[in-house]
Amino acid sequence: MKSLTNQITYSIQKKETNRPIVLGAIIIGMFMAAIEGTIVSTAMPGIVSDLGGFSTFSWVFSAYLLMSAITVLIFGKLSDLFGRKPIYSIGIVIFLIGSLLCGFAESMEALILFRLIQGIGAGAVQPIALTIVGDMYSMEERAKIQGYLASVWGISAIAGPALGGIFVQYIDWSWVFWMNIPLGVLSLVGIVLLLHESIDKERRSIDYSGAVLLLVSISALMVVLIEGGVHWKWTSLPIVILLSTSFVAMVLFFKVELKAKEPLMPLGIWRDPVIAISNTVTFMTGMILIGVSSFLPTFVQGVMEKSPIVAGFTLTTMSIGWPIASTIAGKMVIKIGFRITSFLGGISLIFGSVIYLLMTPALGPVFAGFGSFFIGVGMGLTSTTFIVAIQSSVSWKQRGIATASNMFMRTLGSAVGAALLGGILNSRLQEYLTNRSSTEGVNLNTVNQLLDETKRSSLDPAVLDLLQNGLTTSLKWVYGGVGVMALLSFLLVLFIPKPDKKQNPARS
Repeated sequence: MKSLTNQITYSIQKKETNRPIVLGAIIIGMFMAAIEGTIVSTAMPGIVSDLGGFSTFSWVFSAYLLMSAITVLIFGKLSDLFGRKPIYSIGIVIFLIGSLLCGFAESMEALILFRLIQGIGAGAVQPIALTIVGDMYSMEERAKIQGYLASVWGISAIAGPALGGIFVQYIDWSWVFWMNIPLGVLSLVGIVLLLHESIDKERRSIDYSGAVLLLVSISALMVVLIEGGVHWKWTSLPIVILLSTSFVAMVLFFKVELKAKEPLMPLGIWRDPVIAISNTVTFMTGMILIGVSSFLPTFVQGVMEKSPIVAGFTLTTMSIGWPIASTIAGKMVIKIGFRITSFLGGISLIFGSVIYLLMTPALGPVFAGFGSFFIGVGMGLTSTTFIVAIQSSVSWKQRGIATASNMFMRTLGSAVGAALLGGILNSRLQEYLTNRSSTEGVNLNTVNQLLDETKRSSLDPAVLDLLQNGLTTSLKWVYGGVGVMALLSFLLVLFIPKPDKKQNPARS
């Protein structure tokens, strides 16, 4: 303890970065970000049961992911301009404010609003944490460290589903948000005191126009994906207007980026095929990840009639496969290159998706857990590989935005996935209930009762059977979508450039 205190004091006085302790602070921050995803996923059935609003289920994820997707690029660029430490610190503070407010939400609308705030801060936490590691360590060191960092996601997520189930079942769902506060404070203190960096002082310009256009484009698209076929017909005027708005805003965004002095997304980095393919596949895996984590607990609790803790177990297995694969991937990248490592990850994603497609209530949560495990292995092999590949392709001045571009694509994929897959679930379930229900008043929000054990037991057997069969059928469509994304990911990986004998083999 005395030795640790001496190290901290020395680092502060000499203004030298203490790499081990800063790495520890980063790990805590990433632990917070990782546990947030799995805890909320497991707790959502309980939250919906308490606050109602099954039809707005997807917005709790989408609001958070939307703001994360937009701000990850902004924070990544700002970290290249003003340094990692101040931007990371601002992100942590905003994230903690959002977490505090989420715990006090008394309606689904309020929770969605506070998740927007939380998402703004989340846009800084993970990408800048990974960028700080990229700054502190060499390429060979990064391959190992990134593997350890990716495994933090898995290790923390092992605790997440279990804690989420415990909080919902024995305490209160508010604690899935409030537990972030001590973790965030610890990470913030470590970075503020012990990370020291030298930044060139020069005039800065920020691409506000690009940020606004991107926000408008993605927001309009997500509203279409969530509400289309549910509250609005696909051919209705609101859908046409929103799609047109999204398209026009995206075209203007690309025009602005080509002319901007400090573009939010430097389009030049996409000319590198490794970066372009890595980011595109990351978009697909983001959709896969949200499809699994958002809807699997709902199936296990609502259809299999298992407890939140058991539902958490089915996600925990993904969190076991992820760290194992991430740790191995860090070593594989050095020995066999990016291409083969990510190829193996693509195969694992397909295998996990096939298991989900074959899943039935009778097969039980263990079968679902096997699917999650292979999805975790695929995520571990691809995510670590892509981060190392991208950071090795750019200079320090672009490392922040290059890393952020990858995180942006994953978050955007998750945001679009939450909206698209949630929209598929709602529209399929609504159609199923409309065509088969002979009971008045049975609609999407009746599913709220399916997710609460007490309310479920009071349902008429015919209504219970209708809801469970409808949810099972609808989720088959969702996991069909997950399977398509896994197959596309695998096919894209095949286009990663083959090794060049003159290059470092890890660049392959």
